[in-house]
Amino acid sequence: MTSDDHYLVETQAILSFLAGAALSSNYLVNILPILKHVPDWLPGAGWKRDSNNEGAPVMVASLRADALEIGLTEDEADDYVSQIAITMFSGGTDTTVNTLIMFFMAMVLYPDVQKRAQAEIDSMLGHSRLPKVEDRPRLKYVDRVVQETLRWGPVTPIDDIYKSYRIPKGAIVMGNVWAMTCDKNVYKDPEVFEPDRYLDPATPFSPVFGWGRRRCPGIHLGQSSLFITIASILMTFDIGTIIDSDGKEVLPGGKMINAIVLTPERFEFELTPRSAKHEELIRGGL
Repeated sequence: MTSDDHYLVETQAILSFLAGAALSSNYLVNILPILKHVPDWLPGAGWKRDSNNEGAPVMVASLRADALEIGLTEDEADDYVSQIAITMFSGGTDTTVNTLIMFFMAMVLYPDVQKRAQAEIDSMLGHSRLPKVEDRPRLKYVDRVVQETLRWGPVTPIDDIYKSYRIPKGAIVMGNVWAMTCDKNVYKDPEVFEPDRYLDPATPFSPVFGWGRRRCPGIHLGQSSLFITIASILMTFDIGTIIDSDGKEVLPGGKMINAIVLTPERFEFELTPRSAKHEELIRGGL
């Protein structure tokens, strides 16, 4: 699949629209619910016209056949397949990609962490192959790097004010993950990227996947995919700073873009294969 594939472009456009719709501050009606009664032809009521749009059904032959086998009707099968397809795509793109961007920024700012993780991978795996999911129990420090990336730069920093306010029935409540992961009573020096904080069994992992019955069902897929990607990058590449025209290192500024998924402002870094052997592993894994 290429970057200009019709279905990929269409899906990315849909996800962009959904991301905008999910940001409550984008629509005044979320602040003044009485506006839901205004007619859709009224100037400024574009949100109401948007809400009336309908999406085309998504067809995935194998999943649709499975849906029909378990007794769903034709219409139910179409709905079932479309929900699975968009969940698989949207659930693992923006969040995973932005988490990896946070990882790159952390490695640029904390080169000692990078070197220690690379040393662990080299000692456990050598240079014969790329990491696998099965290596996760052996690569304990790398796994802590993954967990610290999720805590240090959570991609779901959504606020929730609750004290002195009545939460009405049916209200949508979103946990303030950023505040939880920056709680100094739980995480010592929360602004510091420190994977070894998890050596203390009393230190919890980041709650970025949610909790309770609404916990993200993709938690295991997300954790595994992040581990494989981060471990493979650490094994094969050196991540470093760029040097400006004055010979000085250019470090990420650390500023974030306000969006439904937290994203750092654009920054530059250097990505270099660690050796010719590592470059062979990279090309062999493509």
